Amino acid sequence: MNRKNLRILIVDDDKSFLLLMSRILEDAGYTIKGAGSPEEALKIIDVFAPNLIISDLKMPKMDGIHFMKEVKKHLDVDFIMITAFATVDSAVAAMKMGAEDYITKPLKDPDQLRLTVSKVFDRRHLIVENALLKQAVLDDVPPMDVLFAGMKDVLEEIRNVAPTDATVILYGETGTGKTLVAKILHMMSGRKGMFVDVNCAAIPENLLESELFGYERGAFTGALAMKKGKFEIAGGGSILLDEVSEMSPALQAKLLKVLHQKTFERLGSIESLKSNARVIAATNRDLRHMVNDGKFREDLYYRLNVFPVSLPPLRERRQQIEMIARYLVDVISGRLGKKPKTLPDAALTEMIGYNWPGNIRELENIIERAVIVSKGSELRITGLCSTEVQVRLQVASGDLKTVEKEAIINALSKTGGNRTRAAETLGISLRSLQYKIKEYGVR
Repeated sequence: MNRKNLRILIVDDDKSFLLLMSRILEDAGYTIKGAGSPEEALKIIDVFAPNLIISDLKMPKMDGIHFMKEVKKHLDVDFIMITAFATVDSAVAAMKMGAEDYITKPLKDPDQLRLTVSKVFDRRHLIVENALLKQAVLDDVPPMDVLFAGMKDVLEEIRNVAPTDATVILYGETGTGKTLVAKILHMMSGRKGMFVDVNCAAIPENLLESELFGYERGAFTGALAMKKGKFEIAGGGSILLDEVSEMSPALQAKLLKVLHQKTFERLGSIESLKSNARVIAATNRDLRHMVNDGKFREDLYYRLNVFPVSLPPLRERRQQIEMIARYLVDVISGRLGKKPKTLPDAALTEMIGYNWPGNIRELENIIERAVIVSKGSELRITGLCSTEVQVRLQVASGDLKTVEKEAIINALSKTGGNRTRAAETLGISLRSLQYKIKEYGVR
């Protein structure tokens, strides 16, 4: 915070004490305005617009509590009360009525005044920051009844685990909403730090370590200044490690240390830093199967799998497709500046009968295309079975590996073998696509 931008109004009928406090706080870098009475302060308060008011409790015509009540009727501003040693009880009463803190006079220690003011500003800054953070986190999160449509058991699990510090891993196919559920988990936890999202498959392997743990200046060529990693930025908040299955074995070992010891080091440093962040992992892979194949550390698997939550695919929530689709039509139409269109029964029938290999992400993409191209008042959604990611497979078969393999083959065929475009079509990262091509032996 730039202290010069922080304005403090000091109100006291004792001119010498008013001058003393003004000089102390001006020397500390704050912008100060003084008033000899509450009546004088009320005349200048709108123009000066203080961020903090320091007011004496005992003044001739209007006391400090009455003055505070008058100000707070139309201005959200913090108060620090001034009281004599003999009337500290009055200051405590003032705090119960809305004051943030108090100081006593005569002032024996200028540092105590500076510290009290600094603490009040820090508290205010934290409240504002948390409010903005919550808004930023939830801006792209749909209403709870839409997000958890057909997933009441998942919502109940999230509510149960949120207040704890337990590590959570979210299992689910691509596009099932794992990131959104992780955000809700963070918000329900009441943690005061940030929510940080790291896609482990989207960041090159040689950069992921520095992205997670940061680095010191000179740690490697091009490291011109110290950089904090995502664990450090998250602080006491939550860090989502999306597609955690794509981590290299070396990085898996370092993550295991963070989970076990709650410490990490920036690259190029020997100093251990404390990690208070709650780890939420997410994957569309079967980690137990990967452990058996020697592709994922067993000890890390057990550290991550403390509280597993499985998100069902959209094809298992067919009864909720209509609710989700109507919500997406309204949201996407508003985002594109178009008037919301109605979903005809024919379109809904086709959507409900489709297998949705790309889940809600695919549903959102198809609705967005339809909103853009549809004329008239109705949304036209046809030919789902001919889209590049459709897999002709009955739900009852349950062979998800066949689903994935055929989806990849179809996407590569439609894009002429262009892997980047195929990955975009499938809604996965290029790195994940390359891994799956190798795993399934697709040529």
